[in-house]
Amino acid sequence: PTRRIDDAAAPPGGADPGAWPQVPHYRLLEAVGSGGMGTVFRAEQLAPVRREVALKVLAVAGSDVRRLAWFELESRLLARMQHPAIAQVHDAGTTADGRPYFAMEFIRGLPVTRYADEAGLGLEQRIRLFIHVCEGVQHAHQKGIIHRDVKPANFLTSNKGRIHLADFGLAKLMDDSQEEQALGAS
Repeated sequence: PTRRIDDAAAPPGGADPGAWPQVPHYRLLEAVGSGGMGTVFRAEQLAPVRREVALKVLAVAGSDVRRLAWFELESRLLARMQHPAIAQVHDAGTTADGRPYFAMEFIRGLPVTRYADEAGLGLEQRIRLFIHVCEGVQHAHQKGIIHRDVKPANFLTSNKGRIHLADFGLAKLMDDSQEEQALGAS
């Protein structure tokens, strides 16, 4: 994700990079957004391969069990999906202070509507983009996942016109019993 998720929310440790979480095998480069679940950083994965990633870190160490479960569910749901229109998960783990994180494909892009406007796309080109949006959503549905936050800002578009559905923080499994099991509910 290359967008500001919520400019009003400060990243963990504030804007001071020295206060950002320490994540083994990653170097945090910039906070690109914060939301209810956590903060997304542009980061460099140092091992076992070097690459640029988006690193999402849970907002508070020792969060309640349900919040931890939702965060872990998001990373597992993303890992289930393998589609060009959905950002891919590369890794997951725990920060030095015990917060879970996951690393995913870093998308340099704009929300789909802004991209279409700035690129001066005509109706036919916009329809082609919308078809790619629908293909990403359909793939999630085929995997039993409902995104629940489908909006232009969650479809990042690269400068080559590739669409990536991002931010599955509100996602839900179609099968409630699977979701309850994943969240540890009785």
